[in-house]
Amino acid sequence: MHVAIAGNIGAGKTTLTKLLAKHYKWKPHYESVDENPYLDDFYTEMARWSFNLQVYFLNSRFRQIVALRESGDNIIQDRTIYEDAHIFAPNLHAMGLMTNRDYSNYSSLFDLMENLVRPPDLLIYLRADISTLVGQIHKRGREYENSISIDYLSRLNERYEAWVSNYSKGKLLIIDVDNLDFVSNPEDLGYIIGRIDAQINGLF
Repeated sequence: MHVAIAGNIGAGKTTLTKLLAKHYKWKPHYESVDENPYLDDFYTEMARWSFNLQVYFLNSRFRQIVALRESGDNIIQDRTIYEDAHIFAPNLHAMGLMTNRDYSNYSSLFDLMENLVRPPDLLIYLRADISTLVGQIHKRGREYENSISIDYLSRLNERYEAWVSNYSKGKLLIIDVDNLDFVSNPEDLGYIIGRIDAQINGLF
């Protein structure tokens, strides 16, 4: 089984991936942030490095999905290949931070890859408002994220909502995390697990 967690920067994807992997004994797969050679440069000079960054993520996630399917394991994935193509890349293009030529090239590459991968059996979308996202981003203290603007996060949130409202590739579970503390409160984590159980039971 392949479960994936989607959500904006700071929504809690990585943390929830760890907790659910432990609970269900699923194999976790995380977004390659620390190894990404473009992130620091991107947040310093977005227009210059946007295409490089998005191609890196696309390459990394495509390789990950292929490996996951071949492994036969029950896995949980931190962020999906779809978010890059439907949220981050078009947002950069709309903001004038990715040229038409680069965006067309990127989109063509994604379309090719999408035909070769299967979507997750269950997609979990973590919905959070801007204040929640900002609080989480500041709490984890990644230096390269200090320059992320409220406007950038807001644009991403709008695109996430539009994408999720039209998502039809498989089962979708939306969890509002603004009033949940699934790290410190076992009841909140239990609430999420209960909702996931209801979805998983329908997969078999």
